[in-house]
Amino acid sequence: QVQLVESGGGLVQAGGSLRLSCAASGRTFVTYAMGWFRQAPDKEREFVAGISRGGISTDYADSVKGRFTISRDNAKNTVHLQMASLKPEDTAVYYCAASNSLYPGQTLRRYDYWGQGTQVTVSS
Repeated sequence: QVQLVESGGGLVQAGGSLRLSCAASGRTFVTYAMGWFRQAPDKEREFVAGISRGGISTDYADSVKGRFTISRDNAKNTVHLQMASLKPEDTAVYYCAASNSLYPGQTLRRYDYWGQGTQVTVSS
């Protein structure tokens, strides 16, 4: 089992940048594929970005491609989401998630552990 704690959210103007971090407990972090999801008010939780166990493969939602970058540091048990050129529609609670699956893809139900979330608000 792994526990996840997100940080780095906040209020930013449109066009600005934020870097989210997710710290994982335990010594088996490298065995989890990791992902970031977000949920805006009155909307379903949606996939944002994912990264493989070794950090070689990444995947992004079309809405964030070219603006967001996911990365991980297995030595520090952390995963990051660098967000640039932020838009008001990026406003949401952002969740870090860990999956036991080798290739969980963008499917929410394939992720087994979740953090509590961090709020990102982009003002226009």
